[in-house]
Amino acid sequence: MLLTRKVGVALSLLILITAVGTAGYHFLEGWSPANSFYATIVTIATVGFGDFYPVTPAGKAFAIFIIIFGVGTMAYTFAMMMDTFMEGRLKELLGRGKLEKRIRKMGSHYIICGYGKIGNLICAELARENVEFVVVDNDPEVIRNVEENGFAYIKGTATDDKTLLDAGIKRAKGIVCALPKDADNLYVVLTSKELNPQIYILSRFEDNTSERRLMNAGANRVMSPHRAGGMRMSQAILRPAMLDFIEITTMRQSLTLRMEELEISRESPVLGKKLEESGLRKEHNLIVVAVAKKSGKMVFNPVASYVIELGDKLIALGEEEKLAEFAKLQRV
Repeated sequence: MLLTRKVGVALSLLILITAVGTAGYHFLEGWSPANSFYATIVTIATVGFGDFYPVTPAGKAFAIFIIIFGVGTMAYTFAMMMDTFMEGRLKELLGRGKLEKRIRKMGSHYIICGYGKIGNLICAELARENVEFVVVDNDPEVIRNVEENGFAYIKGTATDDKTLLDAGIKRAKGIVCALPKDADNLYVVLTSKELNPQIYILSRFEDNTSERRLMNAGANRVMSPHRAGGMRMSQAILRPAMLDFIEITTMRQSLTLRMEELEISRESPVLGKKLEESGLRKEHNLIVVAVAKKSGKMVFNPVASYVIELGDKLIALGEEEKLAEFAKLQRV
């Protein structure tokens, strides 16, 4: 910022001296404005072709003034412009190097393809949850916005294999295809499955005919923002109390009550226990409303005798602090 201000001052001085030189030669030597401007430029540029030179004592004295101040100002302006260019380029190179190093260190992260309205909301939520992710977009204006928010990013086309590899797709846990065109999302789904067969893929779609194609291509889940928005608005009319409950437990409208997905690991203290013996209700004050099995089956309102198995995902309702405490126990 300081260098930019200095460049502005230097350019202003250079313009002022050029104007003064043009006017001075015009009135002292009687040259035309065009010839006076030409003579000023060749003087401060130290070219000195010699086709125009002052003959009067006043004109010669004025030329000395222009040479001393004009040449110095020209040199100073050029130096400031070079410093600004080099500083900006150096910052860009250093910043890019740090960013690439940051992305290389990531593992089990998410790749967000497209930073439009949907991608922006997804990134904001992931950032709030302290989940690592990389944004992929090729719009310079969008990239500036991503950079200002401090998010990791790759500037490139998501349909390019190299771009996805640079984003660490082989180490990534999941990828979100939030591009505006269904055809592009379909291509990213196919490429992602080829580069990392185990990756979880979430894709948006606009055309209903694309839903089946995206699923067949390998997407684990597909969603239509318009359909989801329409369903949400209809629930606001038909079942407002239920929608309020969902928003309170899933959208951080409450600082205490939350609904969370808790995956059971090998280190979990409740692995192999019945729900009534696990202490989830008595010790952690958590209510298990459903269990998502590894097979994809969903067990709603599991009975007290349900045995918790490895890989189960408990959909639990409780205080945020209690949920966080239990989540830590899974990693002990």
